[in-house]
Amino acid sequence: MHPGMFAWWKHQARHHAGQHVAHHVSAGCGPSGGHGEGAGYGGESVFASADQDGDFGGGAFGVRRPLRFLAHKLELDEKQVAELAIVLNELKTERAQAAVDHRRTVSGFADAISAEAFDADKVGGVAAERVKSAERLRDAVVTALRRIHGLLTAEQRAKFAYLIRTGALTL
Repeated sequence: MHPGMFAWWKHQARHHAGQHVAHHVSAGCGPSGGHGEGAGYGGESVFASADQDGDFGGGAFGVRRPLRFLAHKLELDEKQVAELAIVLNELKTERAQAAVDHRRTVSGFADAISAEAFDADKVGGVAAERVKSAERLRDAVVTALRRIHGLLTAEQRAKFAYLIRTGALTL
């Protein structure tokens, strides 16, 4: 049995024994996604990356449990699960790029503060890059939400909204 599957079954056993623990699924709206980089259900990233066979994997960066959590909570069919995995994978890529951009701007700010003379134009350029990165991530989140909205039924959208409102899903 895959180690991720064992953890999932262990969680299910606790859940059914009345020891349910709140889990967070982070779709991210910034480099940290509100709960740490890629923090998700059971400590794994919520974002999927399917290999050529369509296997969504598992492990430290897999999505076997978070995707299963959403599939269960939203009662998704296989086609919806596959499409949701693609959407979340694309959003994960954008979040990773935003994290790289953030580190780059931090470095730029550090270079500016350590220079002999303060270069306001250079700092302004670095700050503008940070804003552009945030705007790209914002656009990616809006696109992901639009695609998810189109993917779900009215009942599933209501459940998805509930997960957002209660904090079980962080955007």
